[in-house]
Amino acid sequence: MTTITATSAPSAGAGMTKDERFVILASSLGTVFEWYDFYLYGSLASIIGAQFFSAYPPATRDIFALLAFAAGFLVRPFGAIVFGRIGDIVGRKYTFLVTILIMGLSTFIVGLLPNAATIGIAAPIILIILRLAQGLALGGEYGGAATYVAEHAPNGKRGYYTSFIQTTATLGLFLSLLVILFTRTAVGEADFAAWGWRIPFLVSVLLLGISVWIRLRLNESPIFQKMKEEGKGSKAPLTEAFGNWQNGKLVLLALLGGVMGQGVVWYTGQFYALFFLQSILKVDGYTANLLIAWSLLLGTGFFIVFGMLSDKIGRKPIILGGCLIAALTFFPIFKMITTNANPALEKAIETVKVEVVADPKGCGDLFNPVGTRVFTAPCDTARAYLSQSSVKYSTTPGAAGSDVKVMVNGKEVPYANAKDGNPAVLAAVQAAGYPKAGDAGIVKMSHPFDIFRPQVAAIVGLLFILVLFVTMVYGPIAAMLVELFPTRIRYTSMSLPYHIGNGWFGGLLPATAFAIVASTGDIYAGLWYPIIFASITVVIGFFFLPETKDVDIKAT
Repeated sequence: MTTITATSAPSAGAGMTKDERFVILASSLGTVFEWYDFYLYGSLASIIGAQFFSAYPPATRDIFALLAFAAGFLVRPFGAIVFGRIGDIVGRKYTFLVTILIMGLSTFIVGLLPNAATIGIAAPIILIILRLAQGLALGGEYGGAATYVAEHAPNGKRGYYTSFIQTTATLGLFLSLLVILFTRTAVGEADFAAWGWRIPFLVSVLLLGISVWIRLRLNESPIFQKMKEEGKGSKAPLTEAFGNWQNGKLVLLALLGGVMGQGVVWYTGQFYALFFLQSILKVDGYTANLLIAWSLLLGTGFFIVFGMLSDKIGRKPIILGGCLIAALTFFPIFKMITTNANPALEKAIETVKVEVVADPKGCGDLFNPVGTRVFTAPCDTARAYLSQSSVKYSTTPGAAGSDVKVMVNGKEVPYANAKDGNPAVLAAVQAAGYPKAGDAGIVKMSHPFDIFRPQVAAIVGLLFILVLFVTMVYGPIAAMLVELFPTRIRYTSMSLPYHIGNGWFGGLLPATAFAIVASTGDIYAGLWYPIIFASITVVIGFFFLPETKDVDIKAT
């Protein structure tokens, strides 16, 4: 089998060689397919819930499906530790070959897995095991791909070379949405829900075959190979990476002063924006996904732009600048999205006063980021109902022992603590000005290229700005992480902060932000989550995180 590796690195001013282009293509393409596999589950969570958690009521099955999705995020740091150690001992190439095999086979098996109606409780158990395997594999994939590409890059071009890896998560998400959309259109909604949802999972085996074939043609990273030949490799990378304070401090600074802020800005721009459109502004799923897809299509190239720029002015100014600008502008941008996507809702929020009057002792905490809590107290069910209906409300203390009252513009509305959806409350808020479902003013796209109407174009433009923030913070991050750590423990050291920052701080953002919205009655309150963490990153990164663009990783 022919193998390919980059020849001696050219100077920073030279063009990219053919072998280097192949290294980037092989690493990036495989990582795109891994992200495709990972995001398929999230995109089809409701259908998967119906297939594998059918023994439970619809609301409960959706919760279990989302929890299984979250499990993939939660185990990513553990995958970083396991595969990071293997990558620093055995090598980069063989480790990310293993990760892509685990990811691809797990995804393919989901497409074959019988549902709960066929094999009972075994179905959700196997599904969760496969989801955990996916998360573990992804935890090892990114660090291997980023390290491998960076160790082939000449000094002065690592930001540019690794920025191609940074496009892979967005491209993987985009590819998964396209395959799902094509399959839905081809088989129809009814058949897609019954069996067609399996097709995107089964198709992944073809992508797996292509990825493995390409990666088998690669040789080991020249920097790692040289280190091994000189006998300078680490025999205990976990101990060296995290048991040594000098390196452990850099891991902590990389997390708090870089990746934490990057993670929340990324997930706000790509995932919470989609959630905000669908769940809060009540935009239909077809339109919301198209709006996000267009913003990603327009913005993805800027990962490479900011990666290249970081080679000239540094990693810190771009990453921390993106975090700062995002923290300062999230509120006005999301308010402008509301203005354009659902103008009637914006007007109602400003003009309609809704109060829940209740004995404070009967009002609990609505914080419910994983959706497992069941609220029974009338005060809690009333506030939860209003927040799910995107109604802004305030809580007013009532007399001790008094019944709960819902007041709309000063008029009391009968409230029943029942499972009937509270039609009286819904009718009252709609009569006061809140839009009905399917309101003509809510943005709606009739086809994928319906982007030139002013309403649609304005929303795509605002979402593009959010994606631009994502590219600023994410484009240079791989180069920075690689440059912070020495070759002997680089894979281990960079992978853990990356996956804690993105898998935990970022991955749990949408559910946590919506829980904050439900608790406060303010549709914008969830934005405090990314704003606070991005701001912390700006401060810590500015004062304590070293600039790395001039580091010679071949000498470390």
